Amino acid sequence: MATQSKTLFEQFLAPIFSHLVDRDALLRLRDSIDWEAGVAQFTNPQVVYPNYYKDSNFHGIKNGYLNIDAAITYDPITHYVLPPGETWVRESLVKAIKGEPRRILDLGCGTGTTTLMLKRRFPQSEVVGLDLSPQMLVMADYKAQAANLAVTFRHGNAMATGLPAASFDVVCATLLFHETPPAVAKTILSEAFRLLTPGGQMLVLDGNQRTLRAADWLSTIFEEPFIRDYGQGNVDAWLGYAGFERVRTEDVFWLNQLSYGRKPLPVVERIEQPEGDRSAETVPLGQPA
Repeated sequence: MATQSKTLFEQFLAPIFSHLVDRDALLRLRDSIDWEAGVAQFTNPQVVYPNYYKDSNFHGIKNGYLNIDAAITYDPITHYVLPPGETWVRESLVKAIKGEPRRILDLGCGTGTTTLMLKRRFPQSEVVGLDLSPQMLVMADYKAQAANLAVTFRHGNAMATGLPAASFDVVCATLLFHETPPAVAKTILSEAFRLLTPGGQMLVLDGNQRTLRAADWLSTIFEEPFIRDYGQGNVDAWLGYAGFERVRTEDVFWLNQLSYGRKPLPVVERIEQPEGDRSAETVPLGQPA
């Protein structure tokens, strides 16, 4: 029986990363964390893992994000795959948030890089990061404590968070949708719509769908299980389908895009808002739960 040939990622990118990433530093990091206690702390026994999540090898790692190796290697790898710079790309989302939101939810927060950036930018806001992987949340919490930032991390499914309706002024998702089937992405956006206060902002930072369609070799190299389906989709259309208004998408360099949407204001507030007054478009008016 013939053995399966190595993927392009295994043949070309993995050897490059092996030279760029300090393996000894990763091992020291792994040994410095009490993973058993951390995973137990964050695991919500009521969370049910979707089949697509359990059965997919994200980033070429067996069992995807449900293991320690994924948690400790995610940051050093991501650092090299977000040109022209990871911080610059992520900051495009953070800087796009208008006003002074009281509560911010970061869906699919992973190791919390964007979550911590949100807290630094809005120190008076309550910032919550939610992810399906307890291992990733352990890493996120480790980083938050090291940075002395008060962030709440929750184990949960972005499709059905269990959080109260209309309880956040901003909901965002960074590098999440290219790792989900389009039907899941649409469900997540519907859940985000439910969670937002009227006038609340939804922001999605992810791969540039036009670029992925034009340069299929990118999908071939990274071999993420749902990246081609994501590339064939349209986040603007998904946002509109979920009920968001004032939807638009902007390029972030060549490989990424930032999409915006706003939860509509109630009809009464629309009538009272003077024509041409755009202030309510960016400052949520609803009270958090």
